[in-house]
Amino acid sequence: MENKPFRFGRKEHLKGRKEIRAVFKGKWYGCQGAKLFILSNNLPYNRICFTFSRPAALKKRGSRASWNAVVRNRAKRLSREAFRLMKGRLSCGNDFILLVYPESESWAGGSLSERTAQLESLFTKAGLFSQTSPVNKASAGHQF
Repeated sequence: MENKPFRFGRKEHLKGRKEIRAVFKGKWYGCQGAKLFILSNNLPYNRICFTFSRPAALKKRGSRASWNAVVRNRAKRLSREAFRLMKGRLSCGNDFILLVYPESESWAGGSLSERTAQLESLFTKAGLFSQTSPVNKASAGHQF
């Protein structure tokens, strides 16, 4: 089987109520429109779950009218793709939950480059970027 470093496989999805609740009790870092929750998992890979907060005004009515399924799905796709592209630079062995707030226009719309910059900001605050990138690991033993 060939190595696919940019693939976002099933084992990298954080699943199960018990595991997700445990991550919410871990450390968290925030930026405009989102929070990143982190908990060590002692696995050789990271796992992530994307979730969305309901606006306070809508919690009483039981509706998600202001942030419909199309917008939520686009936000999730952009977040998932941004994570997939940068996961090779992250240190391994953590569970993540990305909690997105719908009140933030920057998270509801935007481009992949904006989403990537926001996620990089969160991972930098958390100190999760590995010291050597996958490219540097491959050339570490070679002299040019």
